[in-house]
Amino acid sequence: MGFTESSLLLSSGTKEVPEDKWQLAYIIYFTLGLGYLLPWNAFITAVDYFSYLYPDASVDRIFAVVYMVVGLVGLFIIILYSHKSDAYVRINIGLALFVVSLLVVPLLDALYIKGRVGLYDGFYVTAGAVGLAGVADALVQGSIVGSAGELPERYMQAVIAGTAASGVLVSVLRIFTKAVYSQDASGLRKSANLYFAVSIVIVFICMVLYNIVHRLPIMKYYNELKVQAVTADEDNGPMTGSVWRSTVWDIVGRIKWYGFGIVLIYVVTLAIFPGYITEDVHSQLLKDWYPILLITGYNVFDLVGKSLTAVYLLENAKIAVGSCIARLLFFPLFLGCLHGPKFFRTEIPVTILTCLLGLTNGYLTSVLMILAPKIVKFQHAETAAIVSVLFLVFGLASGSIIAWFWVV
Repeated sequence: MGFTESSLLLSSGTKEVPEDKWQLAYIIYFTLGLGYLLPWNAFITAVDYFSYLYPDASVDRIFAVVYMVVGLVGLFIIILYSHKSDAYVRINIGLALFVVSLLVVPLLDALYIKGRVGLYDGFYVTAGAVGLAGVADALVQGSIVGSAGELPERYMQAVIAGTAASGVLVSVLRIFTKAVYSQDASGLRKSANLYFAVSIVIVFICMVLYNIVHRLPIMKYYNELKVQAVTADEDNGPMTGSVWRSTVWDIVGRIKWYGFGIVLIYVVTLAIFPGYITEDVHSQLLKDWYPILLITGYNVFDLVGKSLTAVYLLENAKIAVGSCIARLLFFPLFLGCLHGPKFFRTEIPVTILTCLLGLTNGYLTSVLMILAPKIVKFQHAETAAIVSVLFLVFGLASGSIIAWFWVV
């Protein structure tokens, strides 16, 4: 481990860290993790409505490409210039952009689309809103995970668990809308507006909470430590652009195996989930509820996995990365759910495998995201965490592409 809480205390000359009263900072970081994934979840969960409005467009694929490409480029730029910008500013700008991007769809629907099919000007505007949300995601996700990387491990765990809670919340909303609203044009429209309304409210709450957490004594304490560490670095020479790029490459080199594990986690997960779950497995008993319940099961166990690191954190990086490689076994196992013995093709094995996919995804993601920033100098922990997010998004993009070609 590159630094620990005890080494920070010694370097600062302070006897104890300010108490996180009522676990307020932990709760806020959990909520921030939940909040920054909700906008993407709102766009992709409302894909049935968008597909109804724009039947000739590959809505889900176009949204994914726009969001991920913009997010990747944004993260590259943030990594290169993070030493010249402030996370507090980036996060507030990003949250504001999230609100703007989320407002586009309901306003467009109310003022122009009004439920009419084939108005593709609306699709281009919606795709632009997805791109804007991708910019916001790079600013918010990269910076929140980066700031959590400078804090004790429990705060990174809170953020990562919050992202899983976002998936659970969306699943609950999906079940609610399917049970309450009719599955026609009117019902799809109401469902989409509900997703966006909930997301706007929660992102706004995140804006308020982040500006509160920034002022808490425990946050001020670690910010002062960072200032001391950065000042000590600058005493050894100015941080020019070339020096910073060299530093970034050194950070990438130090966490590359953690990054490899993170990429592999999401290559496996996204190649199978949700495409395979929603398109390839079927149930005579549960009918169209089957994929919704499987996705909910995945999300719940993803949350369980990301919460388990609060109880036990695997600190052996070799075992963690080895476990990521072992997850490749999910490919032949899920293949067996289509072409294997009759029992293997029933609901119980598929459900168990889906839940295990979520559990391992959650736990190993949390482990590697927590460990990676701790093997570099304290003043570089933020950048190491942002680089870890870059690996994660690259894994998501790669897994999504592989999912198109994995024909089972």
